[in-house]
Amino acid sequence: MGLRPNLLTRRTAGVASTTLALLLSTAAVGVVPAASAFSAAPTEVCVEPADVHSDARVKPGSGAEHEPNELTLAETREREADMAAALRERARFRAGAGASTMAAAVTIPVVVHVIQENSTRAGGNIPDSMVNSQINVLNQSFSGATGGASTAFSFQLQKINRVTNPSWYPIVQGSSAERSMKTSLRTGGKNTLNIYLGELSDSLLGWATFPTRKLNSMDGVVVLSESLPGGTATNYNQGDTGTHEVGHWLNLYHTFQGGCSGSGDSVSDTAAEASPAYQCPTGRDTCTAPGTDPITNFMDYTYDSCMHQFTAGQASRMLTAWNAYRAA
Repeated sequence: MGLRPNLLTRRTAGVASTTLALLLSTAAVGVVPAASAFSAAPTEVCVEPADVHSDARVKPGSGAEHEPNELTLAETREREADMAAALRERARFRAGAGASTMAAAVTIPVVVHVIQENSTRAGGNIPDSMVNSQINVLNQSFSGATGGASTAFSFQLQKINRVTNPSWYPIVQGSSAERSMKTSLRTGGKNTLNIYLGELSDSLLGWATFPTRKLNSMDGVVVLSESLPGGTATNYNQGDTGTHEVGHWLNLYHTFQGGCSGSGDSVSDTAAEASPAYQCPTGRDTCTAPGTDPITNFMDYTYDSCMHQFTAGQASRMLTAWNAYRAA
């Protein structure tokens, strides 16, 4: 499938749509989004979970073997059961409060933390213009302007927080330094998206957290700063790593979750896919179920220039998860 003209124009202008955790690998690699957070108010004390899963990706030829926590069938079942329970809990709360309606349109406040080793570009000091372009990418991607379904979500940048701290640079997934960084910097309630930018460990592009019922300081999205629009991460520098990881933060699985069997990614209008797709393999079809692989979907692993859409089913799932976990 070719890109829509408006997407091509947008990419030429340096404001594109890609994924916040694209795996830059040509081999099938398992990845899983992290457990995230649920809290009652911005002032709620963060609760640290025993285990916070994360979605991570590696670059081709890196030799990195860091692939934490691809969701097993049991884990996806547990997550789906938890969301159903969270929805019931929210319904009881709304009924008791006399507020029966659920959010249908959501503006998400965004705080971006630029983690720097020093004041140079090589040391992580990217310009504000790249951050602003990333927010534009999120808004276009989630609005359907790039060719996919329109979702309920828009994004509003609240603050760019620049932090020079060599001990947090590069950001190492799963490390005590990552926990220290997030514990020190994360702001806002369960509805606030915190994005951490910098050089990443193990040749990763990024990782994210899934929503859970208690807010913890690890909640948010981490992304390679040079994958933002105008960055130096070839084939992954149009901002879709951000879109992909925010998709996880809003409770989407990868399109290839579960392979060709079972409930897959728990979305009915994304065709089953046996394994991640890389580059832009038009016509790829890895499952016998109807439909070719959804290589243009933001939740696959293709090049930024290849992906440009969410489906209506994904839009519905994200809104359902928002009302279960993150809505005030």
